[in-house]
Amino acid sequence: MIRTMVVDDDALVRLGLVDLLAQDRGLTVVAEAADGLQAVELARHRRIDVALMDIRMPRLDGIAATRRLRELPEAPRVIALTTFDLDEYVYQALAAGADGFLLKDTPPAEIARAVHIVAAGQGMLHPAAARRLIDRYHRTGAPRSVEARSRVSALTPREAEVLHELGRGRSNAEIASALGMRESTVKAHVSRILTALGVGNRVQAALLARDAGVVDDTD
Repeated sequence: MIRTMVVDDDALVRLGLVDLLAQDRGLTVVAEAADGLQAVELARHRRIDVALMDIRMPRLDGIAATRRLRELPEAPRVIALTTFDLDEYVYQALAAGADGFLLKDTPPAEIARAVHIVAAGQGMLHPAAARRLIDRYHRTGAPRSVEARSRVSALTPREAEVLHELGRGRSNAEIASALGMRESTVKAHVSRILTALGVGNRVQAALLARDAGVVDDTD
């Protein structure tokens, strides 16, 4: 049973998310919070596997709350919830340690599926939102990071291939199929990649891969 927390300052949104998650027999909602401070406090006193985190909230926003949650001894995984209007905040949330993000109009079944995916240790990026986020990042004129290219250069050729597929948003099973590897081998490669790149999760690795030019908009 995956233990979840719903964090949103809109009571109706919280209610809707709680009802949605309750329909999945593999999920249980163990906490609800109206802002980031309350979410962090709740997470200190109970085990939470995955938090659905709104971005804009009073007292402590979702970005700062995500950072604090990830610093806890038994840190929950975090899925940021947003709209297209908040792309820059989503990028910050991912950098703060979120394992993925969804748009608030994501179909209910996909939200529940995302919780399962993230709980299993994989990232979840909404495809349309990911594309818009990347496009916006490049339109700012921000250069691809020299540091990112340097960090990627430390990978073995095989690890670089895995990173390329990971940067395209593929799961371990999909990477294994594409590269002709065992899924357990892919999992081991991903673990080494995260350590070598100095990132905390697959989403951060995927963003760094794009910064370094390992994956581009044609992929």
